[in-house]
Amino acid sequence: MAKTEKSAIPKDFESALHELETLVADLESGRLQLEAALTAYKRGSFLAAWCQKTLDEADQQVKVLDDGMLRDLPGEPDDD
Repeated sequence: MAKTEKSAIPKDFESALHELETLVADLESGRLQLEAALTAYKRGSFLAAWCQKTLDEADQQVKVLDDGMLRDLPGEPDDD
């Protein structure tokens, strides 16, 4: 985890998601030593929170663009 610091902001959502997927695979492999695993976990937690914030912001933009009304996408079943 030498090239990325815990607080380094991802350039975009897709990059963050890719990095998070890589970290999860590394952690699941069991090949990381304890210190590296802790660093990967901390970075993964940061990335997961950053991705959630980004998704929440996108959701708010959609609500604004759709006059505050969330509507089902055409062809999707109704959740009710």
